[in-house]
Amino acid sequence: MQQQNKEIWGHPRGLALLFFTEMWERFSYYGMRAIFTLYMMKALLFSKETASSIYGSYTGLVYLTPLIGGYVADRYWGNRKSIVAGGMLMAIGQFLMFGSASMYQNVDVASSLLWTGLVFLIVGNGFFKPNISSMIGQMYTEGDKRRDAAYTIFYMGINLGAFIAPLVCGFVGDTGNPADFKWGFLSAGIGMILGTILFQTQKDRYVIAPDGSPIGAQPNTSIKSDDGNESAGLGAKQLLLGGGMLVGLFFLFFSVLGFDWIGGLIYSATISMMTMIITDGSLTKIERDRILVVYVSAFFVIFFWAAFEQAGASLTFFAEEQTNRSLFGMIIPASYFQSVNAVAVVLLAPLTAAIWVALAKRKSEPNSLVKQALGLVILALGYAVIAIGVKGLGLDSKVSMFWLIALYVIHTIGELCLSPIGLSLVSKLAPMRFVSLLFGVWFLANSVANKAAGQLSGLYPPAGSEYKKAMDNGIDATTYRGILEGTVQMTPEQAQITEAKEIPTQYPKFLGSPIKDLYQFFIIFLGMSGVAGLILFGLSFPLRKMMHGAD
Repeated sequence: MQQQNKEIWGHPRGLALLFFTEMWERFSYYGMRAIFTLYMMKALLFSKETASSIYGSYTGLVYLTPLIGGYVADRYWGNRKSIVAGGMLMAIGQFLMFGSASMYQNVDVASSLLWTGLVFLIVGNGFFKPNISSMIGQMYTEGDKRRDAAYTIFYMGINLGAFIAPLVCGFVGDTGNPADFKWGFLSAGIGMILGTILFQTQKDRYVIAPDGSPIGAQPNTSIKSDDGNESAGLGAKQLLLGGGMLVGLFFLFFSVLGFDWIGGLIYSATISMMTMIITDGSLTKIERDRILVVYVSAFFVIFFWAAFEQAGASLTFFAEEQTNRSLFGMIIPASYFQSVNAVAVVLLAPLTAAIWVALAKRKSEPNSLVKQALGLVILALGYAVIAIGVKGLGLDSKVSMFWLIALYVIHTIGELCLSPIGLSLVSKLAPMRFVSLLFGVWFLANSVANKAAGQLSGLYPPAGSEYKKAMDNGIDATTYRGILEGTVQMTPEQAQITEAKEIPTQYPKFLGSPIKDLYQFFIIFLGMSGVAGLILFGLSFPLRKMMHGAD
């Protein structure tokens, strides 16, 4: 056992195993994400609005199902079985996406395979994601100051996979030939298989607690609460309460407020699950206070991810259409730009981790909520930079790729201040018997944010591709601009064409105001994330008392 407890990178060896397992899972996810909207637009010929909606629904549900996976792991399976099951389901999902892209010319069949593949990916991710994150904290004793650094190192694994994935999947899939997208999805599936095999074969040797006991082999509900009483997790009362709230809120969001069914499900499930946990009778006052802090943190990171996750949607549109991608006589695929964030994380994460450790030794490290507030403000700065770059940009003009690269690098710095710190915060504040379930709640914030990201991406103003589609169908650029401005009345024939070809006939609106150019579009994210960061900073000081020393 002594051999197994030796350290690597100054941390338990199990961290390295989880690092590489997560690296392959993220290779699968980000490889698929890098080409997903491009596949829908270029092969299936979906509009930007449709592709954005599907993207937002998929990524939103990806972060909703960890609730199920967290509950099953906490109550029945344990972390280990859930991770293996999730990995296999996601591999099947990627192979179904390969089948979809292999038959892209038959849109009906390809669409059916696409939706089936997305279901497997969504459910599989639910079992995988909350469980691997929750196991990291269990490798450390309570009060171990290395936890924030451990989650930052783990975050490097996430982003090493995210860096490699767009380069590999984009290289073989985003070639300009719609028939090649299938190779990108196949590569993502192979990566998922590799990660699952790695974890299955090495988990017994390395994923162990400080006392040498296996982590995640048993359900977490077998662990006693802080007051010494055992709890079976959510009882019948909480489940009935949550189920009733879920039905009632879904009706409110879907039937009354007009949300689509996926949005209604995500928002109602988020509120219901948070209520179920916080009303559990086994919680002590300290546990309840700490959970409330997790809830507040999760609420504010919604604003971060809603802006950050434009990378897979509107920022990909921007890279494809209005970024000069010529370099040394070659055209860089738009999907490659999604690797910038990941490589910046890999390069900057060790520096960030070292800064937190050094500040902790000097007893001057900011608390987790202050770090997250800083991340939101830095994210806003990234959008300020890109807004400057596109101000006054015409339809036929393209900006230097370095504006987009600058945005991604700045966003990376903000991400490192927020995301790994948030994961560490949950591991420190969550009662052990609820740890996987509360990681599921944490990912619910990502679910809400990703769904919102898709909706916000739909505000992307009509640009080159929409004008080209209009002209290809007999509507000249001047007439089309007049249609968007509302100064030209469409003929019945033009109305029929625009509806059939999914060509927008008006500018998208945000809070009643039309979004006519990219400058206005990016200012939305600047304001949203900047204001959220300032408010969270102000709240961080009173909330620190509610952590009861676990900050």
